[in-house]
Amino acid sequence: MKTILITGGTGLIGQALTQLLQKEGFAVTYLSRKRSNGKPKSFYWNVATQEIDDDAITGADYIIHLAGANVAGHRWTKKYKQEIRESREQGAALIYSALERNPNKVQAVISASAIGYYGERGDEWLDENKAPGKDFLGTTCLQWESSVQKISTLNKRVVLLRTGIVLSSEGGALPPLVRPLHFGIAPIFGNGHQYYPWIHIDDVCRMYLHAVLNESMSGAYNTTAPEPEQYIDLMNQLASTLGKWKVNVPVPMPVLQLALGDFVKTLSMSTRCSAEKILATGFEFRYPQLKSALMNLLKQQKK
Repeated sequence: MKTILITGGTGLIGQALTQLLQKEGFAVTYLSRKRSNGKPKSFYWNVATQEIDDDAITGADYIIHLAGANVAGHRWTKKYKQEIRESREQGAALIYSALERNPNKVQAVISASAIGYYGERGDEWLDENKAPGKDFLGTTCLQWESSVQKISTLNKRVVLLRTGIVLSSEGGALPPLVRPLHFGIAPIFGNGHQYYPWIHIDDVCRMYLHAVLNESMSGAYNTTAPEPEQYIDLMNQLASTLGKWKVNVPVPMPVLQLALGDFVKTLSMSTRCSAEKILATGFEFRYPQLKSALMNLLKQQKK
């Protein structure tokens, strides 16, 4: 039985991915700030102090790196933006140093990245060869990916999954969008015509599994559905699926910025990502269209 070591395993993607990997016959272990002999077993690491239990590395066949400060979970102050960047770079650096000094059997490192790599791009179709944005997220993702790519110098296959807006019934972006619709309100950020590169959480997890199994995969891949939607269309389809009548209410962005800081800029950012590269590897989306994804997820919420 092959063992997959996951960082950030208790997060939204990590929990769903753990279930899929175990179902597919993999043993799963975690790197965590808290040791645990439960299932999955958690080995200790501390990114800030660059400490790690080497047994986690020597026992792994693959590493999936998801850990990093929550981008949407905190007001973006100057200090928190530094934490977002450093948590990602230092996490990758700690994995690199552990792999470098320990004899190991790790075949590949599959790391999260984000579509924030591209920055604000309007209606432009974005494949993986496009230049990174020059804003905070663009420069952060570029440095994040560079720190992970360094692992390839240790003769390890490295895959970077630039993840879009993950839709899940368990958390993330979807519940906050559903909540106001129950009161007949659809909050509109910016002009509403920005492209939101969404993806169903099941397809995110299946893409990580695909990257583990497909030895020809390396480098960056957009982890987004083939048909990105403009935000206002997403809200229309969401209201329709819920069977709710709504009024579109523009959100005053300067007011929202008081609560969210610079994070507010991401709400009106347009990123129209192509899925052609991952499709060319043979990956098949279970939910390529937004309507079927929403129907599945909202059905889960009702259970």
